[in-house]
Amino acid sequence: MSPTTPVPAGAPVPAGGPAPTRGRGALAPAPHDARRRTGRGGALLRMTLVEARLFLRDPSVLFFSLLFPALLLTVLGLVMPWADQPYDEGDPALAGISAITGYTPTVLSLAVGTVALSTFPAVVATYRQRGVLRRLSTTPVGPARLLVAQVVVHLVALVAAALLAVGAGVVVLGIATPVHVATVLLAFLLAVLSTFALGSLVAALAPTAAAANGWGMTLYFVSLFFAGVWLPLPLMPDVVQALARWTPLGAATQAMTAAWVGQPFPGAELLVMGVWAAVGLPLAVRLFRWT
Repeated sequence: MSPTTPVPAGAPVPAGGPAPTRGRGALAPAPHDARRRTGRGGALLRMTLVEARLFLRDPSVLFFSLLFPALLLTVLGLVMPWADQPYDEGDPALAGISAITGYTPTVLSLAVGTVALSTFPAVVATYRQRGVLRRLSTTPVGPARLLVAQVVVHLVALVAAALLAVGAGVVVLGIATPVHVATVLLAFLLAVLSTFALGSLVAALAPTAAAANGWGMTLYFVSLFFAGVWLPLPLMPDVVQALARWTPLGAATQAMTAAWVGQPFPGAELLVMGVWAAVGLPLAVRLFRWT
């Protein structure tokens, strides 16, 4: 009797049970498992595409995410009298670069903070205030997919903004290119993930857009201080520089600056940003409020 031959009623069953038929027995993969895996990836992709379209339709978000860093760096380099002076005469590595070159990592950190702490939390809180999240809560989307879609869209925009800003700086201002390009890229990626982890906590909990703006802007201005926006980090007291190393944007500025000028590998700063991302993003998903 072949494995595919039907067993007559009352016939003895061979030891071990009948052999499974092809595609329908225990050895065949469960179709619903494959559909579930495909559905999860497809849902995230659709959510990301929807968020990307909404991102492109908002002129203010588009400006601050893509064009603002290049515009700010170019204006500072052309207008400010200190742009061509040495960045830090007390440090041999920093004395050999112009101030505008040394300020470029700070501008990149500023761009990340503007989107992650100012724009992004308000967008998610607006969804919550208008009831969009309440309707999404009845679907299989989940907070993780929503937050990941937002991070992916803004990460792509920020990478494009960073490339545009650095390109404009090199062409228009003559800034020095990074010594360790890969480390700068790694530091920038971790800067985005760690700062968005902080912004995700605000986005997960803020009940309204106004609350998200208030909470986010408070973190934003504090973060900019530690990132060296108001005063370059090398000119700050040692205790402030030490504290800045424990903040996402402070660590980002220091890591990118070190890689830019060829200083030793900024392992401590990269680790700090990695911990912020690894802890903050899952915590935001766990604390996420739909209403």
